[in-house]
Amino acid sequence: MPLGTLKLLTLETFREIAAELGMTMGDDELAQHRAALAGNFDAYNLLDQMTDEVPEVRYPRIPGRRPVGEENKYGAWYMKTTVEGAPSGKLKGKQIVLKDNICLAGVPMMNGASTMEGYVPNVDATVVVRILDAGGTIVGKAVCEYFCFSGGSHTSATGPVHNPRKHGYSAGGSSSGSAALVAAGEVPMALGCDQGGSIRMPAAFCGVYGMKPTHGLVPYSGIMPIELTIDHVGPITASVEDNALLLEVLAGPDGLDPRQYDSKTKPYREALGRSAQGLRIGVVEEGFGHPQSMAASDGIVREAAERFKGLGATVEKVSIPMHRPGTAIWLAVAAEGATMQMMQGNGFGFNWQGLYVTSMLDFHAGWRDRADELSDSLKNTMLLGHYMVTRHRGHYYAKAQNLVRRLRAAYDAVLAEYDLLLMPTLPMTATPLPKPDASASEIIQRAFEILPNTAPFDCTHHPAMSLPCGMVDGLPVGAMLVGKRYGEETIYRAAASFEKGVDWAKITA
Repeated sequence: MPLGTLKLLTLETFREIAAELGMTMGDDELAQHRAALAGNFDAYNLLDQMTDEVPEVRYPRIPGRRPVGEENKYGAWYMKTTVEGAPSGKLKGKQIVLKDNICLAGVPMMNGASTMEGYVPNVDATVVVRILDAGGTIVGKAVCEYFCFSGGSHTSATGPVHNPRKHGYSAGGSSSGSAALVAAGEVPMALGCDQGGSIRMPAAFCGVYGMKPTHGLVPYSGIMPIELTIDHVGPITASVEDNALLLEVLAGPDGLDPRQYDSKTKPYREALGRSAQGLRIGVVEEGFGHPQSMAASDGIVREAAERFKGLGATVEKVSIPMHRPGTAIWLAVAAEGATMQMMQGNGFGFNWQGLYVTSMLDFHAGWRDRADELSDSLKNTMLLGHYMVTRHRGHYYAKAQNLVRRLRAAYDAVLAEYDLLLMPTLPMTATPLPKPDASASEIIQRAFEILPNTAPFDCTHHPAMSLPCGMVDGLPVGAMLVGKRYGEETIYRAAASFEKGVDWAKITA
């Protein structure tokens, strides 16, 4: 819409709006309301003419290109480009790929969704600026799942992402391309985002390191949101040291994300030289033996717990009964919250004072005319979310957010006695990718079957990391370490000790 062209609505349009709100008005009453709003439209026209307040784009870049064939044999690249950072800094010489829900100005972004294809951001996410300011080189965008709604790597509009460890198998999602490119050795570092496990799930399937930091530690500004209370962004890397290094660069308030109300940053790499000696690790029994769990995969994680004993840690079984219903609590938050914010709210929703990327909001709003193109996993979530919001008033979302406090307290009670919690990241190893003609039932099952251990910690905001700990039939198994809020350095301490002291690829079932 051209600047300053908002016109006072006709009486007929006012009648339609009133009807949408359940109001019945006669022509005289409508006319009075129309006249009373004339000054408000003047104010909106003034707002329309003002320059938007968005961060300046400082580093030159080119739009990039879509790699094909052998250059993209896992289907993990969305765009390749080169954005050089500062001449010096912590990340000088490091190449980083971004999950394709992260804004990189001037470079196309589709967030795995056909309805977003053609969108080009006009801002850099804060994490992008921090990488470039630290001397890193951003080499492109990695494929992610359709609006990030899948734990498998089969829903992106660009096609499936293959696991580099075994072609034809899932790389995990929704940060599928990020983990696959790191596992393939094409980049040492990547960024992922995590609302139900989307950093940790692909890290586990691909056999790399994925950290979901404490909620708010890393600013989410300039990243397409799903739900404000569960949005996280963090590093996926080939080594623990690179993971800690990248988090050092990413962490801390940016003044644009109001969720960073208690952000505590630390020099995470300083923890890497300390052994696991003296750490107390609680092995959460409720994290094992889910109905979909593989006994062999669970067994590998129990073996990893024993290896921590050999590294000098005290390792004991603990019980947290609230862990199992934690996924139900997460479901209400994710399904209803995402339906209202990411979809009905055009990505950003209302009622907070963070950075709104208005160009993204405007482009994304077009999904309503193309809803049949949405992935089955997203359609399924929206059907549930819309039903619960419209037929049950959002009651269960509200109750779930209240119950998050109880769930958080249950974990905190055990973490008061232990430094870390340990459990399988996922109940199984990577599964075969669904065939192109797969049923909606299979697509949905493969999207959501693997998140019972990862999802609760998105609600409770504890930091959690997946580290590779063994193999089953040539596919990696991930163990998840969970720490106290802002306790990332303790996770890194344990993970680095395991990485140094255990040849995980030789632990097999």
